[in-house]
Amino acid sequence: MNASDFRDPRAGRVVQAPGGYAAFIPAPLPPELAYDSSLVLALSRADAALSELSGLGRQLPNPHLLIAPYVRREAVLSSRIEGTRASLSDLLLDEAEPEHFADGDVREVRNYVAALELGLGRLRELPLSLRLVRELHEWLMQGVRGDQATPGEFRRSQNWIGPAGSTPATAPYVPPPADALMGCLGNWETFLHDRDHFPDLVQCAVMHEQFEAIHPFLDGNGRVGRLLITLFLVERGRLSQPLLYLSDYIEAHRQEYYDRLQRVRTDGDWPGWLRFFLLGVEQTARSAVRQASRLMDLREIHRERLGKKPNALRLLDELFVNPYLTAARAAQILTSSRPTARQAIGLLQTEGLLQEVTGRSWRRIYLARPILEVIEERD
Repeated sequence: MNASDFRDPRAGRVVQAPGGYAAFIPAPLPPELAYDSSLVLALSRADAALSELSGLGRQLPNPHLLIAPYVRREAVLSSRIEGTRASLSDLLLDEAEPEHFADGDVREVRNYVAALELGLGRLRELPLSLRLVRELHEWLMQGVRGDQATPGEFRRSQNWIGPAGSTPATAPYVPPPADALMGCLGNWETFLHDRDHFPDLVQCAVMHEQFEAIHPFLDGNGRVGRLLITLFLVERGRLSQPLLYLSDYIEAHRQEYYDRLQRVRTDGDWPGWLRFFLLGVEQTARSAVRQASRLMDLREIHRERLGKKPNALRLLDELFVNPYLTAARAAQILTSSRPTARQAIGLLQTEGLLQEVTGRSWRRIYLARPILEVIEERD
């Protein structure tokens, strides 16, 4: 890490770590922020888009039908940023037929889903805190790459951010040394609980940047940091349902994302980072509204066509949770026999919603392709 790159002392300070390399300790929060006209406009637009999405979440007839695919899509995209190759179809097939995969990448994505669901559940009894952050990390890292990196525990040794093969001496960014870590985290948690001095979206952006700057775990920091965005907005009541996820935006602008974070550390460029973050919230929220509307329209079209066929209607709703279906899963959903389940599947095939995708006569898998196509759409 080149100490001369870190030009603004208000952003933090470079220290000499015990290993002889330079490391960066970010300045305590809160930062001094200047709200120019472009930042105010970006905040206004992001706020309006987020409010529209939150309002839509309150109107959903069955929020779980839309939350489940959103959570899984986010898990796939967030994990892909970290190098996994699993697709949304891989994850959904694994859930529909657990014996179908034994893939490590799918397990990583599945852990992300579990961690997010854990976090949402824990928010009912525990505020966002270092304790909850450790719990999220423990769930994320169980039984996957990096599980040797002390799941659920803050690091006791140095990490760094850089290309493969880099070292603390050559990496472009080295987070705080282990002996400075808890001081940074204590300040971060105090800022997290402040509800009186910042607009929620600005505080969320600052919270995320500082978490990434501290990089408190040996592995999995990026995924935890992205989880915290959604959990923060749900806790603050800015999202009625967990429908906003920024991983798609971050992946599409990955290099700019990393550059914006680094410029906060080197130049104290909070306005540049905030504008980038707020634009991501605006674009992602508007995209989520459009996607949710298409899914609700698709559901209503097929409900009308199916009429009074209760078993087929029950399966229809579950296809919005997971558009892959087996006879065994259908029987479980309907609490019925396999023949009854197959009859309901047949109705959905006749309707044109389901098609068999294995081409075999045993352990058949059916796919509601129109639903999957809407879930996978990227504006």
